[in-house]
Amino acid sequence: VGCDRSKNLVDICAEKHFQAFVCDALSVPIRSGSCDACISIAVIHHFSTAERRLATIRELARLLRPGGTALIYVWAMEQEYKNQKSKYLKEKNGSKNKEKEMNTGTAQRPLSDQGPDNSSQDSAWSDQLLNGLKDESCGAKPVADFRLPVHTNRTSFHSQDLLVPWHLKGGTKKKEESVDTVLVPGGSKESQELSPVFHRYYHVFCEGELEAACRSLDCVRVQKSYYDQGNWCVILEKL
Repeated sequence: VGCDRSKNLVDICAEKHFQAFVCDALSVPIRSGSCDACISIAVIHHFSTAERRLATIRELARLLRPGGTALIYVWAMEQEYKNQKSKYLKEKNGSKNKEKEMNTGTAQRPLSDQGPDNSSQDSAWSDQLLNGLKDESCGAKPVADFRLPVHTNRTSFHSQDLLVPWHLKGGTKKKEESVDTVLVPGGSKESQELSPVFHRYYHVFCEGELEAACRSLDCVRVQKSYYDQGNWCVILEKL
């Protein structure tokens, strides 16, 4: 059984005859202790406070039966680890074919949250205010003027809290939506058109941060903590 905050993604699951429903990760409408295993991939890094991120892990643990396990993946601040670049960084120079696929609507990546799209947008500053942001660990630069930096895709992270551009390929925006627009290259000047750009909030995790949050809960035990292609990962067991 799957769940997601996005109704459109859940509808895709229904079309493929999978069981899925719309819900909030902070309040999953499933009975406590009823799951053998739970998987949370690229979800928790979208919550903007440490308290909400911890509450999400606690909710995940609530669903598990005693002895049940959970797998959690979040984006890592460290996109270069043990002298190895992550797949995310390596794709920077080899993404032309992916861009072509995305523009023709054949690529699967825009539906995935394993990495942002192949934008070449320059780094900028968002006008969105971030209250109470004081985390300067991992050697990250403090956020100037309490504004969230907009990440330049396929580059290393310079802040733990940031916005990642999402270019809507071939989509239409509703009048009530307030989004940025960017000129998308399309060969000739006549074929160029404006495409809406959405900004997704991320809190990228430093080494040990996810594991420490999990260990602060007395209802679970950390079985394994590891790094995988630009993600920090933890396997939990319900006590």
